[in-house]
Amino acid sequence: MKKLMILMMAILMLHSIALGETMNSRPLAPALYVFGDSLFDSGNNNLLPALAKADFLPYGMNFDRGPTGRFTNGKTVVDFIEQLTGLNFASGSCGILPETGNDLGRCLNFQEQIDFFETAIEEELPRHYLNSDDLSNHLAKSIYVISVGSNDYINNYLDKKHYDTSKRFSPQSFAKLLIDNLSQQLRRMYYLGARKVIMFEIGPIGCIPSSTRQFKHNGRCVEEFNEFAVMFNDHLAPMLVNLTSNLQGSSFVLGHAHWLGYDAVTHPSKYDLSDSMNACCVTWLNGTSGCIPELGALACHNPDKHYFWDGYHLTETVYRTIASLCFNGSSVCIPKNIKDLVLQV
Repeated sequence: MKKLMILMMAILMLHSIALGETMNSRPLAPALYVFGDSLFDSGNNNLLPALAKADFLPYGMNFDRGPTGRFTNGKTVVDFIEQLTGLNFASGSCGILPETGNDLGRCLNFQEQIDFFETAIEEELPRHYLNSDDLSNHLAKSIYVISVGSNDYINNYLDKKHYDTSKRFSPQSFAKLLIDNLSQQLRRMYYLGARKVIMFEIGPIGCIPSSTRQFKHNGRCVEEFNEFAVMFNDHLAPMLVNLTSNLQGSSFVLGHAHWLGYDAVTHPSKYDLSDSMNACCVTWLNGTSGCIPELGALACHNPDKHYFWDGYHLTETVYRTIASLCFNGSSVCIPKNIKDLVLQV
């Protein structure tokens, strides 16, 4: 584990420097720190013995640097927050619970990602600051974005072949288990120095092709699965309010994006989409899994009109909409958007 941490930190710091060199203007905040799963992973799983990888075409076919490990055709949500640079700790297939995604090989669960963040604070970041006060100021003014939890359902609770979690926990008790674990880790981030945190809801997992093509349902989505996500989200919002109230100087913002994802699936024309049911790329297992390598020529010719890129993930165009509303709007990131957080003293 120690060797892995050293390797990962070296790659993360190099990635940060490379991003910084592309900046043409002064960033809005000192840094953007990213945590979560494959919705935000920018290539960390490339370094791990994992089945969940996206370092090959057609992933990245519309990205200026090609396939980097992003699980989409182009940019993710955090790529659109382009005024900020920083470190990305997100890891595909993992979740809040340490066992989530283990059947798919090695990945970094949320606790491990914060372990790397702590290592960066102790061993790497001090090299760039004159004293501890400057470092603390950097951490307090930076923005932290998190998207985690969907895999705890997809790659755990709903995966009855590899996990018995659904036998041991009711849907409500499982949601509470996740929230309690998440709350502990968010508090840990606060005590490490984080103050401005955005935590996204779990999206409509019952609408992804991996669900709709494998499980019987009425309508567009497997609503039972969506209800599981809503249970988690219903606990998430008050938990974030509680943290903000009890941890001095903190702002824990809700990435209220479940409604947006569901609305885009059920009313695609409102978002200038023509297909909100099928994967754009050719995937394994009849449209329910990841893209098959090197079959980009067979992918849909207009991914900007598609909601789903593969059996699990969204296209760049959907990520752009989410990022734009979180950055400037008032309907996704609440009670503050990213610009509000940046201006907050």
